[in-house]
This record gives sequence, structure tokens and C-alpha cells, in this order.
Amino acid sequence: MALFSNNIENQPLNNENDSDSDSDNNFEDEDESTRIIPPTVQDTTKFLKARYILGLLGFFGFANVYAMRVNLSVAIVAMVNASAIHKSNTSIVDVCTTTVTNTTIPPKDGEFEWDEATQGIVLGSFFYGYVLTQIPGGRLAELFGGKRVFGIGVLMTAVFTLLSPVAAYLNFPLFIVVRVLEGMGEGVTFPAMHAMLAKWIPPLERSKFAALVYAGANFGTVVSLPVSGWLCSLEFGGGWPLCFYVFGALGLLWFVFWLFLVYDSPRKHPRICEQERAFILESTGEFLDDTDGIPAKVPWKKLATCVPLWAILITQCGQSWAFYTQLTELPTYMNNILHFNIQQNAVLSALPYLSSWWLGILISIFADWLLASGRLSLATSYKLFNSIGSVVPSLGLLGVAWVGCDRTTAQLMLTIPGAFAGAVYAGNQMNHIALSPKFAGTMYGITNAAANMCGFLAPYAVGLLIQGRETLGQWRVVFYLAAGINIGANLFYIAFASAREQSWSRGSQIEAEVAVPDEDHEAAGKVN
Repeated sequence: MALFSNNIENQPLNNENDSDSDSDNNFEDEDESTRIIPPTVQDTTKFLKARYILGLLGFFGFANVYAMRVNLSVAIVAMVNASAIHKSNTSIVDVCTTTVTNTTIPPKDGEFEWDEATQGIVLGSFFYGYVLTQIPGGRLAELFGGKRVFGIGVLMTAVFTLLSPVAAYLNFPLFIVVRVLEGMGEGVTFPAMHAMLAKWIPPLERSKFAALVYAGANFGTVVSLPVSGWLCSLEFGGGWPLCFYVFGALGLLWFVFWLFLVYDSPRKHPRICEQERAFILESTGEFLDDTDGIPAKVPWKKLATCVPLWAILITQCGQSWAFYTQLTELPTYMNNILHFNIQQNAVLSALPYLSSWWLGILISIFADWLLASGRLSLATSYKLFNSIGSVVPSLGLLGVAWVGCDRTTAQLMLTIPGAFAGAVYAGNQMNHIALSPKFAGTMYGITNAAANMCGFLAPYAVGLLIQGRETLGQWRVVFYLAAGINIGANLFYIAFASAREQSWSRGSQIEAEVAVPDEDHEAAGKVN
């Protein structure tokens, strides 16, 4: 079994001092214990591998759920009757003029009189449900398999997306409830996929594969924002409801393919090439608590006191605050401050995600090459690329705050530095699997739940900061806050992140290896 090298004979059988040894060693990552060893079994030469099908459908699954998540960010511009909302008097010197606006498409007032604070509640309501199912989603995937959990999560998201326009027209509380339920469906997707990647993807492919799969989120955003803008401009069907109907229907279609083509693990796949199965199993190993195949119990106390896990959680919170400030509020900023019409707004809002999608994949391929060639340790790779993914986009937000009404420069400040946000796939995103492969889903659920609280906190905070004062000064505060939180959280990650598998994750396996110290087990024990 080939993962990270580890000298089993040096590991104590008594786990009483595990937490102490972890705290002593977590930050000494430049040694043999975090070096990835390639497997002895060769991979299949077949072009269409089973794990590639998982990756492809995972990519489109995330594209679907993100398209269904972000369409409201554009639709709300068409849904709200902006002229009916009271705005505070603002200084003429702190606003952008509208003389540059393209008026070929006259703006339309929507049906709903929602002020900025109410809009913040609408945009954030999805995340109330999204946060609730993160940890259960990861654990359910570990217990019952990621295929069912991920598939049902996307299906549930699609169903409630289709119901959103009806709920909005009926009454406001019902619309909020539907958005919360939609969030609960999507909440299981990331931790469930993380649990599947731990079983399916060899360590030397994880940065690249994570970028390819999770980049579906960027792809879905890139498609959803301009398409939603175009749909909102149509007269047919009221315009904005089409955003929900089109992407909801695509989610239902995706579910059919997922149901018949994807399996929980290489062992359960009936059509996988035996060579590929052997290659994956030796690369990833077995993450079971005993020989009967019963999943291990979650060591909740150990998780709560694991400093490297806290490092992941905090940096994800910082990145999420910046991400959701941009995702949910940028269309409003484009419309109210820079005065783009809804179609221009949607296309330009999508550009940072397009650049992040492509550069994220390229950076992750480069990161895997650095690891495979031994030029970087795993811990250094995580910290380096996480810093790139946090700091550079934050500098772009600061740039937007200072360029003011220069629309072209503002867009460049979002698109070029924003492209480097994709580096997080080679940063903290795979760090959970390094700390504990068998609890990766649960751990990702914990950190993603905390991070996505920013999904409702950030829009709500923006609503409170703006309060009808649509000025450059107020929006500067929004961008300063997002950049500062992101950069500060990354500093914590640099200080306390680790790539070592934690003793509470490998304890029972170590005992088994020492109890039967034959050659096969010694080879299998090279895991960290």
C-alpha cells in the first residue's frame, strides 16, 4: 500500500500520548513521513478509466449545484423593484455617474420590494440549510457510500430549485423555506465527494483531480451567471423564473447518468479494469477500523483538539467570506455602482470564475508535478498554494476598492488576481485526506460547515453596511473587510497546517501491522 512513508516499528502501540506526539510533530513536515511513495502496481493503459468517469460526472454534478446556487444572485436584480426602495441621500462626489451605461436594454423593475437587508436574508437563506447537512453528509458518505449521498443531494437541490419561483410568488417565508431546503440538499455534496476521492484517487493525482472535479463549481458559475442574465431579459415566462426551471431540469437529467455509471469504491465497481482496481487499492490503502469492513467510529474529541484541522477550518472561513462577498454581492455592485445592465452584469461577473477555473487546473497539475519530482514536501505545497489562492485574489478586491468608477480596471482587478483563487485546490482542499483518509468526509463536513456560515453572514453583513447608502465609500468597507479576513486566515493556516496523518487516524492499523510483522504487512504499513 503506497501513500506516505512511515516507519511502523517506531510507532507506539499505546495511544495515550497520541495527541502529544501529534502536537510535537505536526509542524516538522520536511522529512520522510510526508513523502509520497509511488505504488509498485502499474496503472491501466486504458483511455477511459473508471475514476475518470467519476471525475467527469462529479465535475458536472458540481456544475449543476453551483448553477442552481448562484442563479439567484443574478435573478434577484430582476426580481426586485429597485425604484420602490428608499435610498439614503448620498454625496454626489461618492457615486458613479450613469452616462456610460449601455441603454440599448432598458432596465425592468421586478415584483418584489426588498431592501438591501431583506435581499441579504434572501441570498443567505440557502446557506442556513447548507451548513446544517455538511457534517451529516460526510459521515453518511463514510457509512453508506458517497454515491447515494452525493446523488440524492443533487436531486434534492434540483427539485427545490424548480419550486423556487412558485414559492416566491406565494409568499416570502415560503420562499425562504424552499431556499433553506435547497441548501440542505446541496450541503452533503462536497463532504460526500471528499469521502469518495479518498477511496478512488491515488495521492499523486489528488491535487489535479480535486481541481478537475471541484472546478465544476467554477464552470457552473461561469455558465449560470451569463445564461441567467440572458434568461432574465426575456419576456417569456416572466424572465427570471426561467433561471430556476432550466437549471433545475438539468439537475434531474444529471441524476440519471450518476445513478447508473458511478460506484462507491473501486472494490464495488462491476466494470472497472482489474489493473486499475489494483493500482488504486495499493495507492490509497484500506481505511477500515477492522477486518470485518465496519467503518471506524469518529474520534470527535480528537477532531475538536486537532490544531491542523482548525487551520484548515479557519483558512476556509476566510476564503469563503471573500468568495461569497464576490459571488452574492458583485452583481449588485455592478448594477448599482458601476451601472452595468443585467446582461453585461452577468457576463462580467462570471469572468473571475472562468479565469479561476482554468488557472486552478493548471496550478494543480503543476503542484502534482512538484510533489512527484520531490521538489516540494506535501505540507509546503499545501501552504504555498493556499497562500497564492488567498492573498492574490484579496489584493484584487483591494484594487477594486481603489479604482472606483473605472469599470475596465475594476473588472481586470477581479478577473486577473481572481484567477489565482483556483490555487486552493492544491492548497487546503486535499489537506483533510492527508490528516485522516478514513475520516476525510466528516472532516470536510466540519470545515465546510463553518466556512459556509459565511454564505449567510457575508451577505447579511453587506446589507447592514450598505443600508441604502449605495456609495463607493460604503462598498470600499465591504471589500476591505473581505480581503482582510482572507489574508489573516491564511496566516493562521501557514502557522499551524500539517500534512501528517494523525495518530488517531492510523492507530488501529498500526497495531494490526505490528501484530503481524510479515513482509506484506510491512509494505502495507508504509502509510502516513
